[in-house]
Amino acid sequence: MKKRNYILMMALLAGMTFCASGCGKDDADKVNDNNRIKSGQADEAKSDGSYDFTISFAGDINLDDNTTTTTYLNSVGGDISKCISPEYIKMMNDADIMCINNEFSYSDRGTPLAGKMYTFRANPDKVAYLNELGVDVACLANNHVYDYGEEAMIDTLDTIKGAGIDVVGAGKNLEEAMTPYYATVDGKTVAIVAASRAEKNKKTPQATEDSPGILLCYDTELFVQEIKEAKENADFVIAFVHWGTEYSTVLEDEQLTTGKEYIDAGADVVVGAHSHCVQGMEYYDGKPIVYSLGNYWFNEKKLYTMLLNLHFKGDGDEGQITVNVVPGTQMDCQTKIAQSDEERRKIFDYLESISINVEIDDDGNVKEK
Repeated sequence: MKKRNYILMMALLAGMTFCASGCGKDDADKVNDNNRIKSGQADEAKSDGSYDFTISFAGDINLDDNTTTTTYLNSVGGDISKCISPEYIKMMNDADIMCINNEFSYSDRGTPLAGKMYTFRANPDKVAYLNELGVDVACLANNHVYDYGEEAMIDTLDTIKGAGIDVVGAGKNLEEAMTPYYATVDGKTVAIVAASRAEKNKKTPQATEDSPGILLCYDTELFVQEIKEAKENADFVIAFVHWGTEYSTVLEDEQLTTGKEYIDAGADVVVGAHSHCVQGMEYYDGKPIVYSLGNYWFNEKKLYTMLLNLHFKGDGDEGQITVNVVPGTQMDCQTKIAQSDEERRKIFDYLESISINVEIDDDGNVKEK
């Protein structure tokens, strides 16, 4: 079961906050305090040694106070289910771990960075929508979390964590920005790591020893180091990367090369965001690279989108990761799940056409071909 049920969610929206119980691996020195166990899950393997859980990812989300998505949200009385299909929201809440790309800051402080065409900032109260969507981890390694400077960046970290949600890819210093998110489900430990190489004109700073920022991966050394560390402490590692060319399905050379580098370093799955449109997929060494999830709920443009479900199932050391995509369309500030078989197949065919070596069956299951 999702650790935040409906009653607790409504309490939070009324002004209450809560936190999930913490967990850790046996070697506490190697596992930081942002570990989680989902409610209803054991902190050790099932008696038969099996495991069966789902980690879901959504792409770019924007709650900026002045953007078209929030204007529409306000026009429907603040009901997020009028903006994102209830079927999607249920899936997000049902996931054992739900991760999104949080493409803005939460603050009422700071000023827009000079020279940026778009800057995004939301009232901290809006973090309650992440709870309503069942979010467990917010990826902040992107090119908009620092749009209003250092103060707003710190507010963002404090606001999200204060809502009982973990962050990855950013921090008040470099050590925090390079800290993996760990969670243990069915006795298996999963790590999520994140970094960004999204900006052609770099405005978002990398965190330093004593200043906030994100983890960058133009030079992959630090990110590879983090992936290797995560692999030493987790059974599975997922690398969430902010990269690619906006509104283009043409993959950059760096995506094609560094995605494989991250798998060679120990990542079991690579997931991308930033392009604002879905990009293709590829299997490398039997492991999936999903180059971009595109917009999930970000603006008014008509674009295909998806909810990515990674299903981990096995017995002891034997198991597999199944990739499933739930297709939909973002349009007019609404994200709607594909309803008909014909619409679903149309999106699957499109995804196959822009991918390298994958096929997608009618249920959205992705396989290497």
